[in-house]
Amino acid sequence: MYPKLVTYICFMLMQQIRAFGYAINGIGLFFWKERHAKIHAVASFFIIALSYYFSITSSEWLWVLLCITLVIVTEMINTAIERLCNKLSTEIDLDIKIIKDVSAGFVLISSLFAVAVAAIIFSSYLL
Repeated sequence: MYPKLVTYICFMLMQQIRAFGYAINGIGLFFWKERHAKIHAVASFFIIALSYYFSITSSEWLWVLLCITLVIVTEMINTAIERLCNKLSTEIDLDIKIIKDVSAGFVLISSLFAVAVAAIIFSSYLL
């Protein structure tokens, strides 16, 4: 009985390691293939450099990192939705247009939120 448990645990661990590898691969493909990902990466680097330069507080760092993560994750979801829609139909379809527009909308909302947070945080350092 005991060897079966060890075998099962090893099998489950290997599955988790493989799943982690797939996730890392997906993140890499996103930044390698998507133009908007590169734009977000450059903007994130700039904001992190600015945050370091101004020595922002720990709570401000949390907000900055939350905003960067939110924008990148929403862009990744948007990319996945758009690619899936493109695979489902190559013809013009009103429902797919609505899906893509809504998907782009939540990226816009998260980006506007990030800009608002940046304005609040950095205005005290710049003025």
